[in-house]
Amino acid sequence: MTQHQFSIHATHSPELLERVLRVIRHRGFTVCQFTMSMPSDSGQVIFDVTVESQRAIETLRPQLTKLWDVSEVMMASSTTQSLRA
Repeated sequence: MTQHQFSIHATHSPELLERVLRVIRHRGFTVCQFTMSMPSDSGQVIFDVTVESQRAIETLRPQLTKLWDVSEVMMASSTTQSLRA
């Protein structure tokens, strides 16, 4: 399995979290860690996400950037973990 860390910068809306998580799930990724911050009163939100999958992250990233209120998806790192029998 490979873990990918990235940040999503977006305009805050009540349904945003649900839509982001739905896209992650539909693309075959499992959320391992998820934090959200809302810096000041800017109306912006930042999600720091760690996901896991055998699928390539490029199957997920373009779909997240298509969400109308997402302004940026910034990749942080990817690590591969070997499966133990």
